[in-house]
Amino acid sequence: ISFFGGGTEYPNWYRTHGGSVLSASIDKYCYISCRILPPFFEHKTRLVYSQIEDCSSIDEIRHPAVRETLRFLKLDYGLEIHHDGDLPARTGLGSSSSFTVGLLHALYAQQGIMPDKRRLALESIHIEQNLIKEIVGSQDQVCAAYGGFNQIDFSRNGAFDIRPITLRPGRIEELNSHLMLFFTELEPAASGIVRDYVEDIAGKYVLLRQMQKMVGKGVDVLQSDADICEFGELLHQAWTLKRSLSPDVSSSHVDELYDRARAAGAVGGMITGAGGGGFLLLFAAPS
Repeated sequence: ISFFGGGTEYPNWYRTHGGSVLSASIDKYCYISCRILPPFFEHKTRLVYSQIEDCSSIDEIRHPAVRETLRFLKLDYGLEIHHDGDLPARTGLGSSSSFTVGLLHALYAQQGIMPDKRRLALESIHIEQNLIKEIVGSQDQVCAAYGGFNQIDFSRNGAFDIRPITLRPGRIEELNSHLMLFFTELEPAASGIVRDYVEDIAGKYVLLRQMQKMVGKGVDVLQSDADICEFGELLHQAWTLKRSLSPDVSSSHVDELYDRARAAGAVGGMITGAGGGGFLLLFAAPS
C-alpha cells in the first residue's frame, strides 16, 4: 500500500526530479514453486497460474514476466513453475511485481543462490521496465523485496534508499486500528492513467511536487505525538491531488463509495494503485 508519493516513483519523473514514497507491505502473499522438469515430456516448460502453458521454447511463453525472467537468467533447461496468490491480479496492490520478485527469488534459490533484497528489487525493476517494457513505477518491486513499512527515496541515477519507519510503542497498532481495506471488484485502469502521466509529465510538475512533499509530512505525524487523525487528513489531501492527475484515477462508483464513507465519519482514504478500481483504503476512528 502506497500512502504518499505515488507517481513520483516512475523513472520518467525521478530521473529528473528524484522521487519519494511512503509504502507498506501487507500480510497477503504470492507463492511460487519451481522444479527442474524431467526430459520425458513433449514440452520443455510448464507454467501453472490462472492458465496452464506447456511450451517447447521460451519464445512460446505467453506470460511476460516468466518469459523475460527466464531470458534474463539465461535458463535453458526444462522447468515447471506453479503460482498461487492470495489476491487476484490487477487490484492495485502490487501483485504483478510481487510475482516478478518471487519468481526471481525462486529461480535463484533453485540454482543454490540466495540474492539479497536490493538485487531482487533492482533486477525486478529492470525486467518489468526494460525487458517487458511495461509502463510501471519502481516502488512495488522494492516493497515486495524488502517488506515492512518504509520511506523509499529514488535518486536521479536510478538508485534507491530505504528508510524503515520506526515508531514509538503502540503507534503502529494505533495506525492499523484506523485503516480499513475494501475490495471494489473493479479493475484499475492503470495503463491509461500512467500513459497520460508519462506523456504529460511536465504538466503534472506542480501536482507531483505536492504529492512528494506529503511523504515527509506523513512520516512527521506518525513519529510525533500528534493526533493520528492528522495522518487520515493527509490521506484525504493526497487523494484529492491524485484525482487531479487523470480523470481515470477515480470513477463514479469509487466516488460514491468514498463520499458515503466520509459522510459516515471516515477522515480520509484513497483507491489503491493507479486508480479507477482495485481496493479502497479508508482511514476512520475505530467504532
